[in-house]
Amino acid sequence: MTLEPENADRQRGELADALRQLRRSVGMTGAGLAARAGMSQAKISKIENNRIRPSHLDVERILTALGVPLDGQDAARLLELARVTNSDYQGFRIALQRGLGELQRDLAAIEDAATTIRYFLPCMITGLLQTPEYARQTLAHPLVNRGAEWQTALARRLERQQSLYQSGRQFVFVLTEAALRWPLCPPAVMALQMDRIASLSELAGVDIRIVPAHPPVPSGPLNGFTLYDDRLVTVEVFTGELALRDPKDIAYSKEIFDFYHGRSLTDEDARVFLGQLAQEYRERAKTDIP
Repeated sequence: MTLEPENADRQRGELADALRQLRRSVGMTGAGLAARAGMSQAKISKIENNRIRPSHLDVERILTALGVPLDGQDAARLLELARVTNSDYQGFRIALQRGLGELQRDLAAIEDAATTIRYFLPCMITGLLQTPEYARQTLAHPLVNRGAEWQTALARRLERQQSLYQSGRQFVFVLTEAALRWPLCPPAVMALQMDRIASLSELAGVDIRIVPAHPPVPSGPLNGFTLYDDRLVTVEVFTGELALRDPKDIAYSKEIFDFYHGRSLTDEDARVFLGQLAQEYRERAKTDIP
């Protein structure tokens, strides 16, 4: 279950009201709950008044402090509500009404607020690594823009790439071989795209890793995702984007990321692989019929 933006406030308000009523029903003050749960009284007040979003762990601690069994029905309902309220879904159809350029602006704001960003890319190359030609193909296709203006989005995507050169930031990209071999563009363009990724891997704040098809990895990648520090995971699908903030979802996503990260080529091995793949594309371009 996920939330469209118009339902988010209602669900969060329901959780806040339920926690406040539960505290009152056991005759405990906010200060007493804060002491038992190991939180500040201010945080308890903000949770109960729907001024901050409690994590799944926050709700577990509150329920335990109130003496509510975590394996009971009441706890199960509130914990599920906590999980749901930490998941936001923005449908692509609604987002397009604001324009593709505004979506790129939103992405830039999220990226600017993070110090370490991890990308798991099983299907295609992400915007920060794209050449202008590859980026144009991804945005100009009608399956993506649905008739919306895309030129502003292209310019803003290329502007976002400047963040790769900022000091004090760390970008980690884990791409599968399949993502690099998907022929989104003509072979000559794909060859330049491989060169671009290899060049970016030389930057101090950029770590690019490649999961080769051989030897096989004992678990298939179901989807790509992006981790922003340890506070947010975003998952993009055809119909929209899911944002997860619950610490347990973030921890599991990091576990998945580390699994593939540990089975990937890195540094010079990755650059050699990219060079070989670029040469394959160049050889293919020679035989392409104009």
